[in-house]
Amino acid sequence: MSHLPTMLHSSCPDAPAILYFGTPVVLIGTRNPDGSANLAPFSSVFWLGWRAVIGLGTASQTAANLERTGAAVLNLPSEEQVAAVDRLALATAADPVPRYKQTRGYRHVADKFALAGLTELAGEVTCAPRVAECPVQMEAERVRCHGLAEGEAGLEGRLVVFELAVRRVHLAESILVPGERGRVDPLRWRPLMMSFQRYFGLTAREVHPSRLARIPEHLYAPSASRGGD
Repeated sequence: MSHLPTMLHSSCPDAPAILYFGTPVVLIGTRNPDGSANLAPFSSVFWLGWRAVIGLGTASQTAANLERTGAAVLNLPSEEQVAAVDRLALATAADPVPRYKQTRGYRHVADKFALAGLTELAGEVTCAPRVAECPVQMEAERVRCHGLAEGEAGLEGRLVVFELAVRRVHLAESILVPGERGRVDPLRWRPLMMSFQRYFGLTAREVHPSRLARIPEHLYAPSASRGGD
């Protein structure tokens, strides 16, 4: 028998308007047609093995860049970079600014790195830009994409889902387990999270021990699935 308290629920067929119950914030770096760097915050992302699945609006410059070049860097900011992330929130590289973004207060910005006060680094295996201040940087290549919710009422433009293959990962030493190269210490890593359009962080303690944490990391996936150069 469960000893957890029960909760009262109400059905809300028309709410909430968005389903951001809690996902990590990503600063995605891509290249514009003129070769300049584009940087955009989003949080529609999840990972399975060394594949990342992301969702974008087709009217965004990021989606156009990713479709054209096939390259992106998924830069994961920590709580410390939240102010820089928020400075990018209403900026777009699209020119002219799409009408639906105009109504939400977006403006065209050519140099997103300067606006955010962040430092651009070149990718090692892709043409896309990395963010020096982000503790996690994942260089990735587009594998495939497909439309999502096409023709659904209330959506401006279309949504597209990209499957990305992660080719190289850069990790700050400050978030690693001491003495273990390439292994992230979750007690040191403070990812910036978004829930219902608001920023949150993680606490500095575990709420409960995890049985999954006892499984050696190398058993989760064959080493061959980890990409390469």
